Amino acid sequence: MSEPTVGSAAPDFTLPRDGGGDVSLSAFQGKPVVVYFYPKDDTSGCTMEALDFTALAPQFAETGATVIGISPDSAAKHDKFIKKHSLNVILAADEEQKAANAYGVWKEKSMYGKTYMGIERSTFLIAADGTIAKVWPKVKVAGHAQEVLEAVRAL
Repeated sequence: MSEPTVGSAAPDFTLPRDGGGDVSLSAFQGKPVVVYFYPKDDTSGCTMEALDFTALAPQFAETGATVIGISPDSAAKHDKFIKKHSLNVILAADEEQKAANAYGVWKEKSMYGKTYMGIERSTFLIAADGTIAKVWPKVKVAGHAQEVLEAVRAL
């Protein structure tokens, strides 16, 4: 599936989350939401990204925005990741890649000559009206969370 584009409706999802229970995009209607897809808990880039969003969590909260990280890892693995790094973002478990497919980020990747399916690190800013306000495909982690915060503030 292709990535949703700016102005299109954000695909809704309901996924298991850290700490138990589920998280649904529709629960945040009327408020901006940052949805970032990342490949795997506790790897260097993914940890840096989660730490950067956590460091800026108070500023995101001031804007009324919620930050949700989504990976194919289980909710139990998310719990360990959050505890180990004192993270302050919602982490959703997309073990069946339903959200990743809906957002077009489950893609063929290649490493060391082998191809496999995985998450292409991407972020979506969803406006209060439920439409995609901005898309960051193929994210480079350094400075990304700050760039997203500036886009949220500009809404």
